This record gives sequence, C-alpha cells and structure tokens, in this order.
Amino acid sequence: MAGITITRVDLTAVELRRASGKTKDARAARRMLAIALVLEGVDRTTAAEACGMDRQTLRDWVHRDNAEGLAGLVNRKGPHRPRRLVPEQMAELAAWVEAGPDPARDGVVRWRRRDLQTRIATEFGVDLHERSVGKQLAALGFRRLSVRPQHPKSDPEAQAAFKKTSPKR
Repeated sequence: MAGITITRVDLTAVELRRASGKTKDARAARRMLAIALVLEGVDRTTAAEACGMDRQTLRDWVHRDNAEGLAGLVNRKGPHRPRRLVPEQMAELAAWVEAGPDPARDGVVRWRRRDLQTRIATEFGVDLHERSVGKQLAALGFRRLSVRPQHPKSDPEAQAAFKKTSPKR
C-alpha cells in the first residue's frame, strides 16, 4: 500500500474476513474487508472502490485499525448536544402544563406546542422549535392527549339545569 502500511498484523486477511462475517455492523464489516484486501496485496484504490469508499477514507480506517484494532473500525457516537432548558426550567414548564393556561395572560384556553413555544421564549429567552417543545414535553412524561376544551365563561349550573329539564327519549 503506497504511503501507508498496516502495522497491526495480529489478524490475517482470512481472520479479518471471518470477523467481518460475525459482526452485526455492516460498515465495520466493509472496513474489515477493505483492510483484508490490502493485506492480500491489492492496491489501496482498488480495495477502497471494491468496498465502496474513497482511498483516503481507507487510509484513515487503516490508521484507526493500527491504533485500536477491530474495535477502532466501529462507528463511535458523537457527543450529545446539551439540553436547551436546564432542570429548573423543565420543572417550571411541567408546572405550567399541569396548571393549564391563564386565558387572561396567555390568551388561550388550552396549551398547544406553539403557545408553549412563545411562553418559553418570553419567560426563559430560549428559542425552541415547535417540535423541540414536543420533545421537551415527552421528556417530562406528557403525551399528546387533550381533554375536551371548555369555554372559560361556561356555567356548569345552567348546563346541569338544562340536562334535568330535557325530555327523556
């Protein structure tokens, strides 16, 4: 292999092929097969093209294999992005949802994600996408269930009187 050599020789090409057949990670298997081709004497460009990658990419994977062995050929997860709302803000959001909106202040009779998005932006100064608000609610254990909306000026006594006076069928 011009410009790069495989220094880790604890596995032969046949053993690499066998290991690629046992792994459940298809990408890692492709990388093992490409390195096996190089060990058999195939040039880097041909080995890379046979396994669906660029020759420079194969070079990078050979470096990882030299440093870490087969474990280095598996994809790694990147660092997770930190949450936009701190736990205190999440607790306050949960309290808002539990208490329900105030029609005078919020201008709505039931919460929608869009309404919570606006309230989060005004209270916390954090701009979230509407879908991200839904993810925050799901993390808090809320589901997309809603009760039948009730008008804030409805009169329960008048409704009960109407039900009692209605003729039975």
